[in-house]
Amino acid sequence: MEVTTALVEKLANLSRLYFTDEEMKGYTADLQNMISFVDKLNEVDTSGVNPILHMGDAVNALRKDEVKGSISREEALLNSPIKDNQFFKVPTVIKK
Repeated sequence: MEVTTALVEKLANLSRLYFTDEEMKGYTADLQNMISFVDKLNEVDTSGVNPILHMGDAVNALRKDEVKGSISREEALLNSPIKDNQFFKVPTVIKK
């Protein structure tokens, strides 16, 4: 695939980016180099190579979901500076 100035202009327009002529030449060359690199990778024989989904071999690094004890509502409200019978009270943040 060949990267042209017209392609870069189209991509810039879709991305709402604006380039000077000098920047446009630079980005055109950079994109062409990237495409050439990917084309070079496509030449590599990958038959017999299994695709990988993760770089590590860890299956699941998360802990198991276990039900554990918790504190009651009354205990939770003990350390609250402002409260009513059931809820924490906080200062108003959004005013009408």
